[in-house]
Amino acid sequence: MVQIYKKGQGKYTRIITFIAAMVLTVVAAASLSGFLKGYVDSPLVQFGVPTLLVIALGVLVLWIVNRPSSADFLIATEGEMKKVSWSSRKEVVGSTKVVIVTTFIMAVILFGVDLAFILLFEKLGIS
Repeated sequence: MVQIYKKGQGKYTRIITFIAAMVLTVVAAASLSGFLKGYVDSPLVQFGVPTLLVIALGVLVLWIVNRPSSADFLIATEGEMKKVSWSSRKEVVGSTKVVIVTTFIMAVILFGVDLAFILLFEKLGIS
């Protein structure tokens, strides 16, 4: 069975990784079920095969996130994420405003340059 490597370390990173993988697996299984519906009339096959896929991939993902190399990576990732200095809401809002204003200014400048080229090409008879 699956043994938890370094229990208690990297707990949240492993849980989030497992949940994300399972969400993708369930989406794939639902898609597979819809695909099988067009080819097979048996509900056992339509829902049984995707269910087995979810179970098998769930066990596989649990095994992968608890392998020493994978678990050490996830533990280190969680440790690094704790060291990150996250911006405050005020800083993010301020930075977003600067980006939006700069984008509009650049759009106006590019519009002006484009308009100048259009007028120049019309005067030269190129357009």
